[in-house]
Amino acid sequence: MAKKVAFMQGNEAAAHGALYAGCNFFGGYPITPSTEVSEVLSIELPKIGGKFIQMEDEIGAMAACLGASLAGSKVLTSTSGPGLSLKQELIGYGCIAEIPCVVFNVMRGGPSTGMPTGPSQSDVMCAKWGTHGDHATIALMPASVQECYDMVAEAFNLSEKYRMPVHVLPDEIIAHMRERIEFREPGEIEIIPRKAPTVPPEQYKPYDTSFGDVPPLADFGSGYRFHVTGLNKMQDGFPTTKAEIVQAEEERQVRKVNACIDDIVTFEEYMLDDAEVVVVAYGSTSRSARYAVNVAREQGIKAGMFRIKTFWPFPDKQIKALAAKVKGFIIPEMNLGMCSIELERCAQGKVPVLGIFRVDGEPINPEQIVEKIKEVK
Repeated sequence: MAKKVAFMQGNEAAAHGALYAGCNFFGGYPITPSTEVSEVLSIELPKIGGKFIQMEDEIGAMAACLGASLAGSKVLTSTSGPGLSLKQELIGYGCIAEIPCVVFNVMRGGPSTGMPTGPSQSDVMCAKWGTHGDHATIALMPASVQECYDMVAEAFNLSEKYRMPVHVLPDEIIAHMRERIEFREPGEIEIIPRKAPTVPPEQYKPYDTSFGDVPPLADFGSGYRFHVTGLNKMQDGFPTTKAEIVQAEEERQVRKVNACIDDIVTFEEYMLDDAEVVVVAYGSTSRSARYAVNVAREQGIKAGMFRIKTFWPFPDKQIKALAAKVKGFIIPEMNLGMCSIELERCAQGKVPVLGIFRVDGEPINPEQIVEKIKEVK
């Protein structure tokens, strides 16, 4: 039997990827250029008994998602730029309370209202550091309409597996471009369920580390009663200011991701076997980068591409290994050098890092990248 195929936008594909993963709750507020996600889910979720709610603002939307997740739903919210800024307080709540959820953020120009219809890649640091305090972050970077579908499904898996908010960060180009995609068959992508408690309700503690760094999470309304707070907490969920407990809890919540980096981090390598110059790219810019690498090869330059698919955790190990054997990195990005800072940190001065930075609402084209490749001696 042939797979179902469609010709659709990245935003539309993201909505269908969420449905594939079992999403049954969407809480959002419309904002350009992510609104098509909510439009699709407002139609499709009621068909499967799911819930769609448009709240009064992005703060309320994020709160609704966290509440629905605690009640056992698989939840998605979509937003962009200023909306992400408003969600940050509740994303932080999701981090410390360890509540699974997926945040689909279509990157547009900023700060503030910026350029609502123009592409950008300037939220990559906001995804990591937008909410205050020490916390782990997982953020995925689709570069095609198909990956909007697949990565949203994978984001649900990661959010449930590590019990935390997970970001998906397409730029506006990927969100609004149209391509052919294949709908995945049941079982083609493994869907990871939430780890449920194995103890009776009277013995349950929502942050019981005897079950590992990611404790089981019971659903509200299932007979398990427990406390949830945005304060530092003990294993039973109630607040504490005891230094040793706070220290251990904060470290655990970061460790649960950092200890599993090889399980989380994904990337693509293109023509790297003999590459002397490596273009490090992500999102729509990686499409220009691939073309540029092909052009450079035709001109006798040994160029290759490393595409970042998981931006957080950053692929430190892979970048450090490349820095030890190439002549230089090129980093094209639609911001003023956010990823270049990470590259320089990983390269540790071994090779130059040359950037192409655009924040004018126009995409980076292959010609710009080829010219920059030629600067590496």
